[in-house]
Amino acid sequence: MYKKFHIAVIVALAFGLGYSVNNIAISDTAPKVAVVDATKIVANSSAVKTLKADQEKKVKAMQATIDKARAEISNEKDPQKIAQLEEKYRKEINQQKIALDNDYNKRLNQIDTDIRNAVVEKAKGMNYDLVLPKTIVFYGGEDITDIIAKDIK
Repeated sequence: MYKKFHIAVIVALAFGLGYSVNNIAISDTAPKVAVVDATKIVANSSAVKTLKADQEKKVKAMQATIDKARAEISNEKDPQKIAQLEEKYRKEINQQKIALDNDYNKRLNQIDTDIRNAVVEKAKGMNYDLVLPKTIVFYGGEDITDIIAKDIK
């Protein structure tokens, strides 16, 4: 009885192993891989261009505040008033910088999310199993950068 049980277990294991090897051999299809040049997509994105233009305007406004502060401080003779003006403008410029950085990061993260979602959606629609950045792929993969860039504009 004990021998029959061992033989049954060995037969079951052999069957399971043979079935597993057969499945691996049958399902040995290569994944469909695409590559995307993220730098090119970001550079051609109208949202990124708008963000850069808005950022430049805000930096110019901040520079105007700095120039105004310098002029006002240089015209003042009283050391106590100079210290007050310096503190006032330091706070104002720091607040502008923090607001500028927060807005920029928030908008940049949203653009990044939108681009990622567009890549995923397009890749799924084109039946790709894997999408990699072009900068890390030496060989292989179909370049779908131009197709995605059209959707992102």
